[in-house]
Amino acid sequence: MGRLIPTLFFGSGAFALPALARLLETALVDVRAIVTAPPRPAGRKGELRATPVAATARSGGIPTRTPTSLREPAVLEELGGEAAELIVLADYGRIIPAAVLEMPRYGALNLHPSLLPRHRGASPIPAAIFDADDKTGVTLMLMDEGLDTGPILAQLEVALDGSEVAPMLEERLALLGADLLVDRLPSWLDGSLQERPQPDEGATLSRPLRRSDGRLDPQRAAVELERQVRAYQPWPGSYIETAGQRLIVWRASVVAEAAGGEVGEIVPFGDSVALLTSAGALRLDELQPAGKRRMGGAEYRRGRRL
Repeated sequence: MGRLIPTLFFGSGAFALPALARLLETALVDVRAIVTAPPRPAGRKGELRATPVAATARSGGIPTRTPTSLREPAVLEELGGEAAELIVLADYGRIIPAAVLEMPRYGALNLHPSLLPRHRGASPIPAAIFDADDKTGVTLMLMDEGLDTGPILAQLEVALDGSEVAPMLEERLALLGADLLVDRLPSWLDGSLQERPQPDEGATLSRPLRRSDGRLDPQRAAVELERQVRAYQPWPGSYIETAGQRLIVWRASVVAEAAGGEVGEIVPFGDSVALLTSAGALRLDELQPAGKRRMGGAEYRRGRRL
């Protein structure tokens, strides 16, 4: 192509980091600035913490923008002043208005960690695990004003074996997505990569997760709760409310039977403990009482009367 394409990168979370790194290495684009979510309170003290993308950008000396809204005239003017001909987005976490999408000559490309149209929306990786999908992947798409509804440019698929935990799957898909981006970007820029509309069939929507979603409801089957434990890490986590105490569950496994008790009780199981559910029992392999460190189920049992 003979010149570097002026580019804006929109991203916030860890999923975006490999894509940003690979984009900065290419001889195709000039990343003029990075747009990321503003710092948020984190930890017990509520100290403001920059997004992973912001921290990486600043360490590399790349100009960083953290607008609270992309619809404000001053923000639109600032972004337009970058004269970007391409937008690349990964894990930004906010809706991009039409006024921004219409800025670049080559459009706005989005890396999404699912096989669209399945699991559009905010939490596609937890959704794939929680729903017991046998495959997932990454999609490179051309953005439109809808929520992950734009035309598909390319996809890569990965098989799931039912043991995946969300952070590890996210890391795997992030690396895959970065490869897909840099592999297909040249053909998009030279006009040889064809887009195809998303089919209506098979479309699903994943919503933002709330803290209350992390509660392990014993009225559901143990197999569902085991998937929840793997899917909802690190946010919102999975927990059991006991008398006067919250137990965070980090690892669990399904067992067919556990001795005695009512649904919702934590009972002895071998040298560990298990939560009785409406269908089977959930052995608590690693848990964390409120205010304490993580520990195995056997250690937890030794410290309690059950």
